[in-house]
Amino acid sequence: MNDDAVFRALADASRRSLLDALHRKNGQSLGALCGGLDMSRQAVTKHLAILEEANLVSTQWRGREKLHFINPVPINAIAERWIAKFERPRLAALSDLKRKLEYDE
Repeated sequence: MNDDAVFRALADASRRSLLDALHRKNGQSLGALCGGLDMSRQAVTKHLAILEEANLVSTQWRGREKLHFINPVPINAIAERWIAKFERPRLAALSDLKRKLEYDE
């Protein structure tokens, strides 16, 4: 997994909107994705290519229709690597506080 490609892909609000649309309804065609966004078909195609390059979106052909699916694995890997480790101290502090408050009562 290329963290830089994932971060670059997620840095753009239009690409995040596409991921949100796929999260709401996975397996959408280009036409369906364009319908819910204020972007040209060409712009959506370019954004989808960047998301595919970052492995955030995968595609599957059904006849002549190309469907797009969100791939949550790279986002989860980033969450585990970059977010979870920063949350551990705070969660440990809350757990300690809970034990202390329960013990004192």
